[in-house]
Amino acid sequence: MRILLVDSDQTAAATLSQTLRTASFTVDHTPSGEEAIEMLRHYDYDVVVLELMLNDLEGYEVIRRVRTARITTPILVLSALLRPQAKIRAFSMGADDYMTKPYDAGELVARLQAVMRRSRGFAEPKLRVGNLELDLNGKNVTVDGAPLHLTGKEYAILELLVIRKGSVLTKDAFLNHLYGGIDEPEMKIIDVFICKLRRKLQNVGAGNLIATVWGRGYILRENEGSEPLLAPDVTLENTSPAIAAPV
Repeated sequence: MRILLVDSDQTAAATLSQTLRTASFTVDHTPSGEEAIEMLRHYDYDVVVLELMLNDLEGYEVIRRVRTARITTPILVLSALLRPQAKIRAFSMGADDYMTKPYDAGELVARLQAVMRRSRGFAEPKLRVGNLELDLNGKNVTVDGAPLHLTGKEYAILELLVIRKGSVLTKDAFLNHLYGGIDEPEMKIIDVFICKLRRKLQNVGAGNLIATVWGRGYILRENEGSEPLLAPDVTLENTSPAIAAPV
């Protein structure tokens, strides 16, 4: 899950970023409300964590402008403002949740996962596609009740595909999700990860869930044969043999 953290307090932001990364989130931080709006216009985030007291804009104004621009990314306000009027105003502007500082890290992680699930149409932490079940809390996958052993990168790719089931995801989206813009490898590495993940899914009877949309990327589909734009599956023979897939 990729999070945009908006907080002008650099010390607090650094602590929170580390907490979220420990919980396996990818975190981008900006201290500026203006920059946050631009980042949300150009990049695809799963959740925004927003402090209302920023140096350049009120957090309320950030929420208002984001929603006016029809950006539907969920927003969780995490602020030192305790009064009920602050919460009411944030919700009326379009916030999805509100927590006050100081916060409990476990509760924050749970709320972020819940906000993200609801925004994608999932009510439970266990996401099901056909006979596959992905547990967001335990970070594990089962097929017909049997555990499927995946590397960290394979799990992260499958999680993104399941959460955004039915949406075409580009290789850039996978690279951002896996590496967050830091030390990104060549784009062909995504083909390698996808190919290995497909084989593992097929070997345990999960079928051909991951399909290629020619010239665009990959998509997770529940019903095979339902996408007219699908290209034949990519195999390792189509990728550069010099690229090794890291864990």
